[in-house]
Amino acid sequence: MSDQTKFVLSERDIPEKWYNIIADMPNKPLPPLHPATHEPIGPEALAPLFPMELIKQEVTGDTWVEIPEEVRDVYKLWRPTPLYRAHRLEKMLDTPAKIYYKYEGVSPAGSHKPNTAVPQAYYNMK
Repeated sequence: MSDQTKFVLSERDIPEKWYNIIADMPNKPLPPLHPATHEPIGPEALAPLFPMELIKQEVTGDTWVEIPEEVRDVYKLWRPTPLYRAHRLEKMLDTPAKIYYKYEGVSPAGSHKPNTAVPQAYYNMK
């Protein structure tokens, strides 16, 4: 068993693309429903509420979505966040599995929330 507990990537390893799990799902989620008619709605109905780029990301079938450079620059203020191996939990559970967790407390909000709030603010600003 490796004694290393903390793993920290370099800034140059911050991802340049988001992974879209829906592209790999065999059963895709149903489209959103109109609140009054309860009928499926398309991207055009969402346009008054959301920036078009966020709508495109919501409906894309692409596996990878480009992260804008401006967003990546903001991410560099606290990312990459450290990954820890939970050696004691593994031992307590008596499991051969390797258990890891991310510590998002280094972000300005002390949680994972800025990871999505920053791009949402960015696209709303555009």
